[in-house]
Amino acid sequence: MSISSKTGILLLNLGTPLSAATADVRKYLREFLCDPRVIDIPWLQRQLLVNFIIAPFRAPKSAAQYKEIWTEEGSPLLVHSQNLKTKLQQKMGDRFAVELGMRYQQPSVAEALNKLLKTEGLGKLIVVPLYPQYSASATSSSVEKAMELLEKQDVILPFSFIGPFYDNPAFINAFATIWKKQYNLDDYDYYLFSYHGLPERHIRTASHERGMNCSLNGCCDAISSQNYFCYRGSCFHTTRLLANALQLKEGTYSASFQSRLGKDPWIKPYTDHIIIEKAKSGIKKMLVFSPAFVADCLETLFEVKIEYARLFKEHGGEALHLAESLNSHDEWVEALEKIIIGG
Repeated sequence: MSISSKTGILLLNLGTPLSAATADVRKYLREFLCDPRVIDIPWLQRQLLVNFIIAPFRAPKSAAQYKEIWTEEGSPLLVHSQNLKTKLQQKMGDRFAVELGMRYQQPSVAEALNKLLKTEGLGKLIVVPLYPQYSASATSSSVEKAMELLEKQDVILPFSFIGPFYDNPAFINAFATIWKKQYNLDDYDYYLFSYHGLPERHIRTASHERGMNCSLNGCCDAISSQNYFCYRGSCFHTTRLLANALQLKEGTYSASFQSRLGKDPWIKPYTDHIIIEKAKSGIKKMLVFSPAFVADCLETLFEVKIEYARLFKEHGGEALHLAESLNSHDEWVEALEKIIIGG
């Protein structure tokens, strides 16, 4: 690569409906849930389940939820992601070209990649999945989509991928710094780190693919080279690192998993169960962190901030607050630059 060549940065995130209208939400759900990495059952069963059961019945409910969090600018996830792209471009300068692609819906990965490939003097590409912890349903699906599109290109371009960054000091410090600035931690009785859930079979499948045998039990209590890519284990490790950075006392925090779908067992403990348990035990004020998301979205702004806050009060709690995500804070922009260039 010549000294004057540019490096392309392709940011990948999951996606969002184009609007909060039921039709657009249904379209998003169909694309998202028909991904075999998300619902890992045979093709015909998946098509029937998604197109004739889940999407038709879930879309109106999800649309109502999206309307609760939608802003004048649009979807919070998309707005924050676009702002992040703009600020990262400004920070990294002219030797880099930054684009954003959503795995589902717009702006598509194909659209973002095409823009980068048209960049004059492009000599290298770095693909950055914006998922702190590895999961097949998010990370692998996004990476495979980028790979599929790259293979169709006529140009041969050196490229690399940024792996999980849940234990990267820059990532941990960005979250801790933002939260310390925005919240008086002493105001709360308990701190919950709530991560997006996954079906247990996803963890076991990923474990077997890497020659491991995850028991979904004590093997997740510590991170090693053997389970570095285990989603459940990495979430617990993220919690330990953040709790240490925030100087939280033992016994005042825990990790849990939200957003279950269907009747199959998902990884535990469940966030709603922990919230009810803590409210009944006398906890009055709870602060919920969501370190699996780098931008606030439906799962944080509605599920945690609205649904779980209501659930907490219904069982005796006084106030449950959502800690804001990294979004496009300057601390996150600086941290992401370090993650990308290895600084």
